[in-house]
This record gives sequence, structure tokens and C-alpha cells, in this order.
Amino acid sequence: MTINPLDPGPDYLAFWREHRLCTLTTHRPDGSPHVVPVGVTYDPGAGVARIITNRHSRKVANILAAHPEAPRVAVCQIDRARWATLEGTATVNTDPAAIADAVRRYAERYGRTPRENPNRVVIEIALTRAMGRA
Repeated sequence: MTINPLDPGPDYLAFWREHRLCTLTTHRPDGSPHVVPVGVTYDPGAGVARIITNRHSRKVANILAAHPEAPRVAVCQIDRARWATLEGTATVNTDPAAIADAVRRYAERYGRTPRENPNRVVIEIALTRAMGRA
């Protein structure tokens, strides 16, 4: 079922607030998919999903390798018959205020503050599509 990523409805949004591990799919320079587990926060008001990660990770390298094109990515979470996917274009943000905001949002969703990481960045996904059955 297609959903408006800016106005997903209460059940879909509630599902994205549960403590769930997600997957992020990026594309390697050769075009093959790279799928990894991540924590994701969803901000429909801003039309953005965020992932905190290390600047030296493969997922960041994949996104940066696509520059100047903003690469298309997807995040997904599943719980039995319930599922939700967010799609959009990804950028890597190194601004300390944006990283701190993403860490705060992560701690709110996942119930723990991640340890300090001087190499932390935030992947921001400008949402273009949402699908699922929550």
C-alpha cells in the first residue's frame, strides 16, 4: 500500500516509533545492492529519515560515490505481517548540530544514547515514497 511520507497516518507513524531494527539499502559503485542493519528515525513533518553512522562506513562511501547525483536509497522494517518502507534520496550531513539532533532522535526511539563517536555523521534521506502495512 502506498502512503504519503509527509502524512502517513497514525498507525504507520506509530510503527516507526517502535523499537525495531531496520535495513538500509544503498548501491555500490558497480550498481549492486548493499543492505545493512541500522537504526532509523522518521520525521514526516520534515520529510526526512535519519541514520547515525561512522563516516568511514561502506554505506556512507556508497552515498558519497554517487555524488553529484543524490543516490536513491530505501529503509525498511518488518514485524511479522507488518512492514514499512521509506524511499528517497540520501545525503551525508557532517554538521555537529544536525548530528546531535539525530543522536537525540535515535535515543528517543531506541531508549539509549549511543557512545561518543568523533567520526559520526548522519545520513539524511529526503523522502519521496512510503509503502507498507502497519
